Amino acid sequence: MVPGVARLPVILDHDGGVDDYLATVLLMTMDHVDPLAVVVTPADCYPAAAVSATRKLLDLMGRSSVPVARSTVRGVNPFPRLFRRDCMTIDQLPILNERETIATPLVPEAGQAFMARLLAETTELVTVLVTGPLTTVAAALDLEPSIEEKIARVVWMGGALEVVGNVDPILEGGQDLTAEWNAYWDPPAVARLWESAIPVTMCPLDLTDRVPVTPEFLRRLSRERRHPLYDFAGQCYALVTHQAYFFWDVLTTAYLGRPDLFEHKPRATAVVTDGPSQGRIMLDAGGREVDILADVDLDEFYRYILEQWGR
Repeated sequence: MVPGVARLPVILDHDGGVDDYLATVLLMTMDHVDPLAVVVTPADCYPAAAVSATRKLLDLMGRSSVPVARSTVRGVNPFPRLFRRDCMTIDQLPILNERETIATPLVPEAGQAFMARLLAETTELVTVLVTGPLTTVAAALDLEPSIEEKIARVVWMGGALEVVGNVDPILEGGQDLTAEWNAYWDPPAVARLWESAIPVTMCPLDLTDRVPVTPEFLRRLSRERRHPLYDFAGQCYALVTHQAYFFWDVLTTAYLGRPDLFEHKPRATAVVTDGPSQGRIMLDAGGREVDILADVDLDEFYRYILEQWGR
């Protein structure tokens, strides 16, 4: 920890997509963050490979003391298999497989039960960073409702308020392009969090759509791949940047490190839980107020990520 900087206890709940690992990398570089655990939600991944890759990544970063747990929740609308397979490639990257064994411990209990127990036993308020669906958090709240008082804030990458969603109606017949995938995977889980009194900071597609992984950013990673984290990030992005790719989870995580880069807007919202708009988070004057990340200093954001990954 940096002297004079407030310590921030954090539980990371990710779902094994490419940007989830890069969000993990960013979080683990933050000197003021005390990572209590990483829980893997089996959404945009195959859970065995995602858990394995997460543990190897923590080993690479010298964070083997951070336990990893595998959630056993299930969503309403599974991610397509084509989306989920990247975790299997990442698990086999050479940079993650230089060691014979994995030192980072795997918690024997299910991730949702572990999250509930960890929060119930803590004496401090904990920030829960969620870069996938909210299902594990909702399940933990159902298992132990008293933990609501232990969560300082949920910071979540999810939702689309005033932009088109990213649930493709060709892959998901009958949907109307209003939902974002992390919300669509389990709309009732979003509603469960919205029913609580837990403060929520949401990084929606409205903002992430404006923060792409640029060719110049990728060239910088390639030119300076002597930095292990640049090398890892470059290999991860090589899997996905044949298509438009954005800093979804990394941007959300950056908020914990550099909140000064962001502009906020409190907005009243409601969650649609079924039908062709299921997973939609809509503006609703009578709805639940959440803190929306509405804008970011782009140049400073890119500089910050490169600085952190170059350490």
